Amino acid sequence: MPLAERVVYESVAPPLERSRLKTTHINNRRYLGNKYKLLPFITRVVAENCKGVNVVADIFAGTGAVASAFTDKRLITNDNLYSNYICHLAWFSPQAYSRDKIARLITRYNTVMSVVDNYMSLTFADTFFSLNNCRRIGYIREDIETRYLDGEINERERALLITSLLYAADKIANTCGHYDAFRQGVELDRHLELSVPSPSENLHSGNICYNEDTNELVKRITVDLVYIDPPYNSRQYCDAYHLLENIARWEKPSVSGVARKMDRSALKSDYCTNKATAAFERLIQNINARYILLSYNNMAQKGNDRSNAKISDTDIMRALSAKGDVSVFKRDYKPFSAGKSDIDEHEERLFLCVSKIKNRVIIQSPLNYTGGKFKLLPQILPRFPEKIDTFLDLFCGGGDVGVNVNADRVIFNDSCPQLFYLFNTFRNLGSSHVLTMIDDIITRYGLSRSTDHGYKRYGCKSSSGLSSFNREPFIKLRADFNAKNNYFAYYIALYVLIVYAFNNQIRFNAKGEFNLPVGKRDFNDKMKAKLTAFIDRLREGNYRFTSFDFREVDTTELTSISLVYCDPPYLITRATYNEQDGWNEQNERDLLGLLDSLNERRIRFALSNVLASKGQTNTILTEWAKKYRIIHLNHSYGNSNYHTKDKTDSADEVLIVNY
Repeated sequence: MPLAERVVYESVAPPLERSRLKTTHINNRRYLGNKYKLLPFITRVVAENCKGVNVVADIFAGTGAVASAFTDKRLITNDNLYSNYICHLAWFSPQAYSRDKIARLITRYNTVMSVVDNYMSLTFADTFFSLNNCRRIGYIREDIETRYLDGEINERERALLITSLLYAADKIANTCGHYDAFRQGVELDRHLELSVPSPSENLHSGNICYNEDTNELVKRITVDLVYIDPPYNSRQYCDAYHLLENIARWEKPSVSGVARKMDRSALKSDYCTNKATAAFERLIQNINARYILLSYNNMAQKGNDRSNAKISDTDIMRALSAKGDVSVFKRDYKPFSAGKSDIDEHEERLFLCVSKIKNRVIIQSPLNYTGGKFKLLPQILPRFPEKIDTFLDLFCGGGDVGVNVNADRVIFNDSCPQLFYLFNTFRNLGSSHVLTMIDDIITRYGLSRSTDHGYKRYGCKSSSGLSSFNREPFIKLRADFNAKNNYFAYYIALYVLIVYAFNNQIRFNAKGEFNLPVGKRDFNDKMKAKLTAFIDRLREGNYRFTSFDFREVDTTELTSISLVYCDPPYLITRATYNEQDGWNEQNERDLLGLLDSLNERRIRFALSNVLASKGQTNTILTEWAKKYRIIHLNHSYGNSNYHTKDKTDSADEVLIVNY
C-alpha cells in the first residue's frame, strides 16, 4: 500500500505512573561543539578574571549549555536556529509553568501507541525514524501546537513540551549525532519516550531569549559578559540539525534529497564561510560589554577542509585588541572530526577581552520621553569634558543623558515629582522584583502579552496594534491609579500605564492625574530589556534623584570640574510634558541667567536646544548664545510620528557650552 494511503487509528496504552516519568536535563542532547564538558574551565576563567558580572549574554548559545552555568545571573540567550531558541525558552524563561500539567501531557504522549499518518510519517518514515515513531512525533507535535493556540498551555509550557519531544527524538534518531544523513540498513526498533525537562529553579525574572541574527542583536543589548562560541568551520548547523528545526518550527515545508532537507537558505551562517572574519570583526565592534569571552579552537589547518577554522588567530587578536586587553587561556580537548581525521595537540582556547573603551556602553531609558536625547547621545557625549566629578542633569526627563555619562556622581533633577519617585522605586527594588510586580499588574488587569501569545490571541493585528483589546483594562488601571487606590505597587503601576499608554509617554493634567489614552503596544521583550538594563545601571552607579524647579536646585557644591547639563522644554516647540504650565519667555530668560551665573563661577555647562524650527527662530537664545560656543548637531531623533505632519522639518539642534 502506498505511504500516502496508510491510515491507522490512535491507540492509547494503559497510563504510566507519573512518578515513573524520567526527567531530562540540558546536557542530555547530542550537539556539535557542545561545551558542557568545558564548563568547569569556562566558569573558572570567569570567576578568576571577571569581576562584578551580573548580566551574561550567550549569543551563539546552541543547546544553552554555557548559559546553564550562569543561572544565578540575568541571562540573555540567542541562536539563529528556532529549535535551539525553543529549548532556551524551556530552560531559561522566567515565565511560570505547571510542572504537573507538563507531566500529565508527557504521560499521555508516552502512552500513545499509534496514530493516523501525518506530515512526519508521510515525509520521513523509515529514514531517521521508523514509520511508527514518525507517526507519534507528528501526532505529538501537532497536539502541542493545538493546545497552545487554544490557550490550554502558555509559551513556556509549549517550549517545555517541544523540548521534551526534540530531546526524545534525538535520542533514538538513526544518525551519528547529526542529520546530514541516516544510516542505511539499520533496524529501526527504538521506542520514542519523552521525559520531563528539569530547568533550574529561581531563574532571574529579567532573562530574555532571542532567535535573531547575532550581529544585529548585539547592537541592542548591554551586558557585563558576552560569551561567544561561533561556528568554527564550514559545517552549517542548519544542515546538521534540519530535521529538529523542521519539527520545532512545524511549518510542514516540502523537503528534498536523500536526507529530506527543507529549504535552509535563510539560516546559513556567514561564520561558516569566507565571510567569517569580516562578520566577526563587525560583531566585536558592536558589542556593548565589559568582558568578551570567545571560545575558538586551534584547528587551523589540522583537520580535513570542512574542519579547518574559518577565522585565524591573527584576525581574532586584531579584532579583540582593538576593543581591549586580551588574555588567552588553553586546555586540551578532543574535537569533532567525523572520524576522518587524527588530530593531535588539539586545544580549546578562551580569549578574554577586558574592554578598555572609556565611554560607557550606551543604554536607552525605558521611558519614551518626548525630546529624549538617546539618538543624539553619540554626538553629545563626546562633547562633554573627560573628567567630571558631579554631573547635574537639570531637566533629566527620561534620564537618557545622565545614565550614560561618565562622572563620579550624577544628580537627576526634574520638576515632575512622579519621575523622582519612579526612579527611586526602580533603584530600590531592583530589576527582578520590578519585573515580577509588572507581571502581577498585567495579570491582575488582564492586559495583553503579545510576546507570549502573539496578536491573534487578542483579535488584533501588528499593523493596527492592541488598543482595542487593552482599552477597558487600561482605563480601569488608570482610574485606580488616579484614585490612588494604593495596592501594592503604586509607582510600578505608573510605569505599566506608561507602557500601555499612547506612544508610551507620560502626561498629567492640572489635577495631577495621568490622562493619556490607551496605546497600540504592550510590555514586550524590547521594553523588558531596556527597563532591566536601566535599573541595573541605576543600582551600579552613584546616582541621586531630586525634584525641584530649576531655579531652586542647590549648586553650591559644584566645582570647576562639575558639569551642569540642561535640556529644557524648547521655547519654540511644544511637548506633552509642557502642556500645563508651558515654557514661556520668562522661564527661558531665568534659565539663561542661571547659566551665566554658573559661567561667572567657572562652573561648566552644556545646553541642548534648538535655535530654529518650523520657520520660527528663538531670538532670545540666538542672541544669548553668541558669547558661548555653539555646536550644531544632526537633528535625527524623534520619539513619535504622531506630532508633526511635516517630515521635512530640519530643526537647528545645538549644544551650547562654555568650555
